[in-house]
Amino acid sequence: MPRFAVYPNPDADERRQTPYFVDVQNDYIDGLDTRVVIPLRHEAAFGPRARDLHPLLEVAGKAVVLDTAAIGAVPRAELRRPVADLRPAREQIQAALDTLFGAY
Repeated sequence: MPRFAVYPNPDADERRQTPYFVDVQNDYIDGLDTRVVIPLRHEAAFGPRARDLHPLLEVAGKAVVLDTAAIGAVPRAELRRPVADLRPAREQIQAALDTLFGAY
């Protein structure tokens, strides 16, 4: 499972506001039953955002907000087929993680 791959949210009810998760776990940590992900929420459903913590990204032609503070783990089995790759947004995602964890 590659880092920065985007997966559909496996929870149908949540998918209305949070359609995707982006995998941010290191590629070298494999074999665990979970993956560390950050929710990608519809821009219209997000509300006010802190620019560095909540960058605006694009998936499938739609604006989504990286909800970095809602980082968590999802069972690996629930992340099936990636629908996008956010490696081009790596710097924005890493900056958001650095903002959250104080590595700036």
